[in-house]
Amino acid sequence: MNNSFDKWISGDAIPRRGNWFSRTFAAAALQLFGWKAVGELPNLPKFLLVGVPHTSNLDGVLAVFVLMAAGVELHWMVKKEVFDNPFGGLLRWLGGVAVDRKSPQDVVGQMVDRFEKRDKFVVVIAPEGTRKRVERWKTGFYRIALAAEVPIVLVYADYAKREIGIGPVVQPSGDLEKEMAEMRAFADTITPRHPDRA
Repeated sequence: MNNSFDKWISGDAIPRRGNWFSRTFAAAALQLFGWKAVGELPNLPKFLLVGVPHTSNLDGVLAVFVLMAAGVELHWMVKKEVFDNPFGGLLRWLGGVAVDRKSPQDVVGQMVDRFEKRDKFVVVIAPEGTRKRVERWKTGFYRIALAAEVPIVLVYADYAKREIGIGPVVQPSGDLEKEMAEMRAFADTITPRHPDRA
């Protein structure tokens, strides 16, 4: 079985998870539906993986299978109340990171703290903050990356080409308007599942 998503990782700095079975299973599922991998993740222990553009719940499902196929240990933010149920342990095992929206320390500060306390940490986020069409992306992901001094790695699912790929890597400099415009321009070259929402 050829797992093209193995090519996403070329070094040992990236946090890893899973085994041969989980990687093969996820890769087989993706290939069954015609998806292929393009590009390569930077060999870094910490970064923010930003999925663009985000127009469908299927984007999240693809992200789970892709990172499983590649064997990357991935985390995602969710409000802490979601963990207050019998599935809380499962959500944490799947990579969920609880954030407290009512905390005096805002979500950006909480995530920066998580980056500082871990040797290896990859977090995925959608800049739109919703699956609906938005004129402007939310800036929280950029502020997290800037304060934590970690790069932003763009990842995309092009539904026309059936490609899941790695886009540009942006090391935030503080020039938010310029760098957000560059990332948005890249996202505009990708065909999402629902183009009318992009």
